[in-house]
Amino acid sequence: MTQKSNSFTPDLDWTQIRETAKLLNLSAGQVEDMLTTADTSVNTLTDSFTSMVEHMQTIYNHLQDLEDTPSRKEALKCCTETSDRIQDSIIAFQFYDRLQQCLHHVTSNLKGLSSLVESPERLYNPFEWHKFQMAIRSHYTMESEKIMFDAILQGKTIEEALAIKAAIEAEQTDDDIELF
Repeated sequence: MTQKSNSFTPDLDWTQIRETAKLLNLSAGQVEDMLTTADTSVNTLTDSFTSMVEHMQTIYNHLQDLEDTPSRKEALKCCTETSDRIQDSIIAFQFYDRLQQCLHHVTSNLKGLSSLVESPERLYNPFEWHKFQMAIRSHYTMESEKIMFDAILQGKTIEEALAIKAAIEAEQTDDDIELF
């Protein structure tokens, strides 16, 4: 279906649409490649932090068996604080899960756009564009994403849409965390 780029030597078969589709697929492939690479690193970090928590718990348990001294109390306090910081770090890795979800949406959207652009029957059909846009919107799980999407489709600039999204996220309280 996809053909080799001949933009350096265009012929009668050359179209900017086909070249656009190739570049969209390239972008999707680059994002997917980086996600795969990042997964390995994040999994290593998560495993390391989990192991550190287990070791800190073991040290804490051994300290509990020792005679009560100021040094023991300080060591127990350090174990607890270190374990808490490690737990906070593990929770912070949840950001990566969110990032990964968003980037998977981006790659899916790029591939879908490439497919739409490559198909003359779909390319010039407004219903196909609307259907594709609604498919993109339906994959969003956070309300702030949907609002940003709507703002872009209403003609807002990227900066305006990001500001709207940021304002919505700022309105949320700690008790009203949006799950994804």
